[in-house]
Amino acid sequence: MRRALVLGGGGVTGIAWETGVLAGLAEAGIDLTLADVVVGTSAGSVVGAQILSGLALEDLYAAQLMETTRETSARIGTSAILRFVAASLWPRDEQRARARLGRAALKVRTGTGSEPKAVIEQWLPSRAWPERRLLITAVDAETGEARVFDRDSGVPLPDAVAASCAVPLVWPPITINGRHYVDGGVRSITNADLAAGCDRVVVLAPVTFALRRSGRIGSQLASLGSSIRSVVISPDAQARKAIGRNVLDFAHRAASARAGRAQSVSVAAAVTSLWSVRG
Repeated sequence: MRRALVLGGGGVTGIAWETGVLAGLAEAGIDLTLADVVVGTSAGSVVGAQILSGLALEDLYAAQLMETTRETSARIGTSAILRFVAASLWPRDEQRARARLGRAALKVRTGTGSEPKAVIEQWLPSRAWPERRLLITAVDAETGEARVFDRDSGVPLPDAVAASCAVPLVWPPITINGRHYVDGGVRSITNADLAAGCDRVVVLAPVTFALRRSGRIGSQLASLGSSIRSVVISPDAQARKAIGRNVLDFAHRAASARAGRAQSVSVAAAVTSLWSVRG
């Protein structure tokens, strides 16, 4: 039996919430870091790289509770949101739609690619790819082609994570080997279909919204086959309140982490039933 952990996008608060859920489940005896495959998109790429670095989940959780004065909160403006929605609806061809948004991101002045990469490097306990299989998603800004980075891609881990986190129109695209990349969430907020080949899938999804059917978590899990068993965990009412309206706000990070840990209690039984099945 092969197990997959899918970590979706959701900004700064998504990183915190996912870390809280994972730490709480580990305390209950459910270690999701032992997954055969970890799929990370945007915020989930940060969490995936962190939890497979060898650093204890409790230490990662504690880091989310620390006050920060160095990081500056960003905001996804109304204009950016409208462009995201437009790209989700038109054109019908999904790759062309992603390219349209990617090209728009290339035209907007949002700083240099070195700035987010420097921040990402500070967040990662290790610059080396983990031994356990980690898949990090991104999208080519010019062509709209989906890209999956892993340890065999020849791409440094911080670059791959930075590309996956490059929210279009908020942060600049990341240049890797002469190509420009934007957030993996442009394709799908979780990219759960990349868990192909696994029998059991746990999805942590701070955000679940998707206009296109192909990007919806349920549709992606269904594409894996009828024999796949899965559990999808998204923020409950208390977690949504803690996260607030701006997922890029560092002021809500600690509360989001605590809410994730508290929520782990209510989902532990379902995750245990799925994760402990053998054969």
